[in-house]
Amino acid sequence: MGTAKGERRRAELVAAAAALLRSGGFDAVRHRAVAELAGLPLASTTYYFESLDELVTAAVERTSHDELAEGRARLDALAAGPAGTPDLAELMLDQLLGPESRDGGLDAVLLRYERLVGAGRRPYLTPLMRALRGELDALLAEILVRTGRPVEAVALRDLVALVDGAVISALIEAAPDPRAAAREILLRGL
Repeated sequence: MGTAKGERRRAELVAAAAALLRSGGFDAVRHRAVAELAGLPLASTTYYFESLDELVTAAVERTSHDELAEGRARLDALAAGPAGTPDLAELMLDQLLGPESRDGGLDAVLLRYERLVGAGRRPYLTPLMRALRGELDALLAEILVRTGRPVEAVALRDLVALVDGAVISALIEAAPDPRAAAREILLRGL
């Protein structure tokens, strides 16, 4: 195990890489940019990470776990018992599109979907993305159970696929509003 200073530096690099990933996608996560944002020497990125792939993996994991933690906190704050369909849809959309997608946060939606699709071009991310998908599915299922609308795993995957399709379709429109399109299809599905 490393020193406390080493652990702190590594964590600072991961936090910087995650911030870059969330704000600029995979292309933003570069050794120099991460080191600069973390306020550490460039050499620290290669000292603490064997490759850029390892740094990107740490950024994806951190970003995803932060997003899941935000979702769990919102779920914990939710009053027990049935929720209205619109409230339930908004909570689910926050998990699938990110809370930044509210109020026309098109860039946030684009970055999230670029991260999901871009992971397919990075085979080293496949095991992590599978595990993260399982965690997201579990959170969505828990949201549905806690709000009085439990569904089978297949039905949950269908709802997510409907949202994904609506988002992709909305993104190709002249004036896209992917959250509105996703909301519409999710409300019908619920």
